[in-house]
Amino acid sequence: MADMNPKKHEMPSQEPAVRARNFDEVALGYTAEIARAEAARCLSCKNPPCVGGCPVNINIPAFIKKLAEGDDEGAYGVIAEYSSLPAVCGRVCPQESQCEALCVRGKKGEPVAIGRLERYAADAHREKKARGEAEAAAAPEKNGRRVAVVGSGPAGLTCAGDLARAGYDVTVFEALHTPGGVLVYGIPEFRLPKAIVAEEIAGLSDLGVTFETNTVIGRTVSVDELLEDGYEAVFIGTGAGLPRFMGIPGENLNGVFSANEFLTRINLMKAYKEGADTPVMRPKKVAVVGGGNVAMDAARCALRLGADEVSIVYRRSETELPARAEEVEHAKEEGVVFRLLTNPVRILGDGNMFVSGIECVRMELGEPDASGRRRPVTVEGSEFTIDCDCVIMAIGTSPNPLIRTTTPGLDCERWGGIRADDAGATSREGVFAGGDAVTGAATVILAMGAGKTAAAAIDEYIKNK
Repeated sequence: MADMNPKKHEMPSQEPAVRARNFDEVALGYTAEIARAEAARCLSCKNPPCVGGCPVNINIPAFIKKLAEGDDEGAYGVIAEYSSLPAVCGRVCPQESQCEALCVRGKKGEPVAIGRLERYAADAHREKKARGEAEAAAAPEKNGRRVAVVGSGPAGLTCAGDLARAGYDVTVFEALHTPGGVLVYGIPEFRLPKAIVAEEIAGLSDLGVTFETNTVIGRTVSVDELLEDGYEAVFIGTGAGLPRFMGIPGENLNGVFSANEFLTRINLMKAYKEGADTPVMRPKKVAVVGGGNVAMDAARCALRLGADEVSIVYRRSETELPARAEEVEHAKEEGVVFRLLTNPVRILGDGNMFVSGIECVRMELGEPDASGRRRPVTVEGSEFTIDCDCVIMAIGTSPNPLIRTTTPGLDCERWGGIRADDAGATSREGVFAGGDAVTGAATVILAMGAGKTAAAAIDEYIKNK
């Protein structure tokens, strides 16, 4: 009999005033007792709609049932059949708009906390493994076929993991010095500890996946050279790491950053630590332009670097904020100021090429645009200035052009994304692609779903060659 408590169990977390000044993980995770109680809320539906909401189709009722029975390792085993990154997904996936959005319990109360339970199962396994009570996954027998994966973000890691389990000899090529892609350079430590990412990647190494870092495909070696070198297929999962700017006056001033640069310096380069080789500006008044998860991450990082005031500057209302509700709530709790229906028109300098402020206009919402959201319209004569010494642009990213400009015959969209069919196949035989490199910036779990789909297509392609 399921527990009919209409409310999900709260996630233990650091107090806002404390966590706003440190980079330790905000959410502390469920205890075993809380996890059992939350798992007991699951109805174990015979035709579970939640599974259809998961891009990697995890058997959600099966793993939750194991948790309710006290079988943490069994729960992890169920998840691991479908996902290469359960500890990551349990932390950063937007479950509220995917699996939990379809949970039957959510029709009369709150849905089961599927993401929190996934995190609990993954963390319990990791702790058991650290104590020597759980064995590393055994590498499957190799089938003698080789596949190259370009990019070690969520799409590439998922594709590599699925192919390795199928017996392929997989090499992942990463441009940076540490594998993980956006998981290590983009998502802050307080949301996704880098030790967690390293552990997930170590699990792939246990399966026999090889990682080649400091290798820029398109410069160090081309896609064509990989195919000539004996790889029977190539998967491109290079993400969308090219930042966008607004094209307004003053973007060349010192103190203006793309969110990518700001977050990479902090997350991958550990610039928040004293004595770090890669420095980062420690501003006092910060304006972050944008309303997505990346904007929330940049704003919350700026607070933790010691800023006195951090503002989110967003041209629509709170209803249209694209960031996860949880991230917005956490940012507010920590003291981030939300300046909504506000749009920058010019960045101001102090005469020495440093930022001194940002000139904005008020906006009001008009008719819906192509995205279905109401279009923001400028309120005439509403100009005003926000004092700041740092502006962070978090208004989106696009795929890096390097792969498309060095791979003849690879069809791409006008905006830069690689053109691929539903299975991930591109216009080049043996070349597959998925994740943000195809769709533009999206979520970790959608990229993982694309990597999983492409892995199945690559397996079919090589078997039928």
